[in-house]
Amino acid sequence: MEKITIHLDGMMCGMCEAHVCDAIRRGCQVKKVTASHARGQAVVWAEEPLDEAALRAALAPTGYRVLSVERTAEAPKRRFGFFR
Repeated sequence: MEKITIHLDGMMCGMCEAHVCDAIRRGCQVKKVTASHARGQAVVWAEEPLDEAALRAALAPTGYRVLSVERTAEAPKRRFGFFR
């Protein structure tokens, strides 16, 4: 599994986060995606390697500027049990 961190400029609120996540889900085959306007980033988990150009193309119509894309190969952490 691949983890991709996309640093973005222009997100200001929770609706911006939702807009970014929806655009990535529509444009790319992803397992999970989250966004944070406070950190200025979106984190994408994908089973297969994603093309950076496809990610940028998916985000282009949103108006948010992609500053950088970082890739790491690791599995998402799962929490089990009653206490989280």
